Amino acid sequence: MPVVSDVMINAIRRKRGELNLNVEQLSKETGVSRWTLDDLLKDKRSKVQNRTMHRLNDWLYKQV
Repeated sequence: MPVVSDVMINAIRRKRGELNLNVEQLSKETGVSRWTLDDLLKDKRSKVQNRTMHRLNDWLYKQV
């Protein structure tokens, strides 16, 4: 299972703040479970499935 780096989590937090998204809205945009996102953003989890990592990476890439 891939590990989401601190750099990536900080980038997600930063972009989420810039776009003023709550976790539910972020979930809809990324296609990642609200519960998974909540755990990642609260540093309760760092390991995710491959498809979750790809979805988060794709979402961040589209925001650039």
